[in-house]
Amino acid sequence: MDHLIIPKDYHSALDLHDTQYAIKTVKDFFQNLLAQRLNLTRVSAPLFVEPKSGLNDNLNGIERPVTFDIKEQNGKEAEVVQSLAKWKRYALKKYGFSYDEGIYTDMNAIRRDEVADNIHSIFVDQWDWEKVISKDERNLETLKDTVKDVYKCLRKTEKYLAIQYDYIEEILPHDIFFVTTEELAEIFPDNTPKEREYYIAKAKGAVCIMQIGDKLENGKPHDGRAPDYDDWALNADIIVYYPVLDIALELSSMGIRVDKDALLSQLEKAGCPERAELPFQKSIINEELPYTIGGGIGQSRICMFFLRKAHIGEVQSSIWPDEMVKECEAKGIQLL
Repeated sequence: MDHLIIPKDYHSALDLHDTQYAIKTVKDFFQNLLAQRLNLTRVSAPLFVEPKSGLNDNLNGIERPVTFDIKEQNGKEAEVVQSLAKWKRYALKKYGFSYDEGIYTDMNAIRRDEVADNIHSIFVDQWDWEKVISKDERNLETLKDTVKDVYKCLRKTEKYLAIQYDYIEEILPHDIFFVTTEELAEIFPDNTPKEREYYIAKAKGAVCIMQIGDKLENGKPHDGRAPDYDDWALNADIIVYYPVLDIALELSSMGIRVDKDALLSQLEKAGCPERAELPFQKSIINEELPYTIGGGIGQSRICMFFLRKAHIGEVQSSIWPDEMVKECEAKGIQLL
């Protein structure tokens, strides 16, 4: 398959049984560390929302959410979430969280338009987190400090796993490298955005790529980003080099959330100003919600990375193309 990478002489150091223990070890250690570092409280979160609420994540604007009707409620429609990027900000107000307090939750989503490969699945599981900040903290310094905190949690988790399992060696560098999408385009002007991410990640080991969503000087955005949660001038992805697959692997996406001005500007740029009339977006325009920073951290992604697996299906259960299943079986990759 074109979308499948089979590493030469790959063999998982852990069988299916021991992998289950290792997954729990990774998740327990990392989420506890993250909650302590960012002052987060675990909360319950929805699996589905009403389309008219405006709470669902539109991702790049082309993905189709999974929709179903509710018999008891006269056929009212609901959408399975694609992420909780907007819901978390609403929840911080509803649950009465104050400045410098935050929440995190297990987010499970279905993205039926995803193309399956080693690191992508139609099932998405991540820790979604959000924290209240002040208006004065809506700046790059706050973003960078938060990225550093998340990255420290990643490094400590790798260090802990290296103690637990002899086959795991520490590969994350001590510090993460910061670069904007415009700077990256200047460094690699003849390459695609994905190629730029690969080259910088391989050179630095771990990189924070900032300011994603708006058009660059060449007239094209580095990558798509929904216009109504991240401020495109104050967001970032944490990407690491993953030698097992020789790829740049995104582990986390985060950002300082839009205020009224950023929201209206980005809706206009994205060609969907009508979204300003939705309830969630209206609450931002009316300045009814707190200023926040938040993000998502892939649970299966970090398990795959820390356990040095070749396929995300080795650490999560999903449905894969028949051809991919056969090829993985033939090459000794055991999918759950």
